[in-house]
Amino acid sequence: MSFYKQLQQLDWDDIRLSIYAKTAADVERALAKSRLDLNDFQALISPAAEPFLEQMAQRSVELTRQRFGNTVQFYVPLYLSNMCSNICTYCGFSMHNKIRRTTLDMKQLNSEAKAIKAMGFEHLLLVAGESERKVGMPYFRQVFKELKSQFSHLSLEVQPLDQADYEELKELGLDSVLVYQETYHPRTYAEHHIKGKKSDFKYRIETPDRLGKAGIHKMGLGALIGLDEWRTDCFHVAAHLDYLQKRYWQTKYSISFPRLRPCEGAFQPKSIMNDRQLVQLICAYRLFNPDVELSLSTRESAHFRDNVIPLGITSISAGSKTQPGGYSDDTDKALEQFEIDDDRSPGEMADLVKTMGLEVVWKDWDRSLTTLK
Repeated sequence: MSFYKQLQQLDWDDIRLSIYAKTAADVERALAKSRLDLNDFQALISPAAEPFLEQMAQRSVELTRQRFGNTVQFYVPLYLSNMCSNICTYCGFSMHNKIRRTTLDMKQLNSEAKAIKAMGFEHLLLVAGESERKVGMPYFRQVFKELKSQFSHLSLEVQPLDQADYEELKELGLDSVLVYQETYHPRTYAEHHIKGKKSDFKYRIETPDRLGKAGIHKMGLGALIGLDEWRTDCFHVAAHLDYLQKRYWQTKYSISFPRLRPCEGAFQPKSIMNDRQLVQLICAYRLFNPDVELSLSTRESAHFRDNVIPLGITSISAGSKTQPGGYSDDTDKALEQFEIDDDRSPGEMADLVKTMGLEVVWKDWDRSLTTLK
């Protein structure tokens, strides 16, 4: 059984109605429990929980410090390519957008790696548009061969791959994979993924199962907040996490919170989440699962990140560039996937985090320590 089969047993509209029917009493019951279930999570993300935000935040801080200590991990994305063979309504890399396409060669890749290393990063997130023919396994083999010895942690955010491909990349140095379902509503998913392999909802949603079977050390989940009603989508993320942890208990998990941002194509989100609601969601995930890593990227504003990082976030990006070649040559903004909102340098972010009483972690993982085979 995969999560796809479990998803077919979940009725989107029933879940949405259940979330919006939660009362203050439901929220209070959830807050009084030490171990929460999915019904409690519904209460914590419901409108009824909004007056309890301060209480949720205090509990989130407590749980985060208990589990992760006074630390925040730093990572940075390295964009390999903006080539894409999909048409997606919301993405700047979408095949129908008339932008200049490029893919880093190995010389350019090493120039990027050198610039990133100079900033102090050890955790590298490799990102590319989904173009299996031009940016597929042959290319990834070259990339990992070049980078494995340079960074202590290599993450991947590209098109979903087969289990055998993940097993091979693990041997080449892959540590973690981020694969966002975008939306868990099949009809909405079909509306926004018009052409290309990404239109295969089932193959994408079963990717974490393939990762678990391949023994990947960590996987990242998330919904693209704004494609559909955010509370219902984010409940499905929690349900997906719950399913995966019960089956692949040796794997570590992270959740990200990408809110739609301006990009080429001028897509308008269906659902708008305000800042207080995002804080509510972050705290709800922390209370639901004290062990899950929570990540916040430079999509969010400096002011928002300054206030939210201490509440439950365990990893952040800093100094991010969202175009291929952006670290060694930051002149071609036209290649960006989306606009970042927090453009502070890694050094500035490190100084800020220290003023919060938190320690910056540049390296928290060494492949030689893994026990997964």
